Amino acid sequence: MSDADATAIRDDRGDWAADHLAGYLESGGARGHILDLTDVGGRNFTTHCLIRCQGRKSGRTSVKPLIYGNFGGELVIVASKGGADTHPAWYLNIRASETVDVQIATQAFEATWREPDDEERHEVWAYMTHLYPPYITYQQSTSRRIPLVMLALGRPIDVFTP
Repeated sequence: MSDADATAIRDDRGDWAADHLAGYLESGGARGHILDLTDVGGRNFTTHCLIRCQGRKSGRTSVKPLIYGNFGGELVIVASKGGADTHPAWYLNIRASETVDVQIATQAFEATWREPDDEERHEVWAYMTHLYPPYITYQQSTSRRIPLVMLALGRPIDVFTP
């Protein structure tokens, strides 16, 4: 999928994404953690976390809501960008940092990250495509290998604020 196509899809759903983020932040995580994504090919109980990271170039802090799974006690997020040909900025920003902040519902943590390799990656990918089947189509629409990021939760921090 071209970046332009992916941008058009995100623009079409932009208000939805902004509303989701605002509701998650304004409620302190009481809303927005679990969403019904059956209208876009997902599951009716799809879990979402928030990640907060520093821009590697801009230095600005950004918060993104992302689907997550729990695999072997670590959170997994997928750098799909809807199947675009380039990685999402949040993924590049995480790669430039040792830690990332993550909020799950009403709890937040500092987390370390890693990317699974080989057989583990295969198992994690199968798990995440089961949780959110559109990831399969996203991978088919791009030549890049969609990254998986594993997060190990560390010390608790304050929940994110708007």
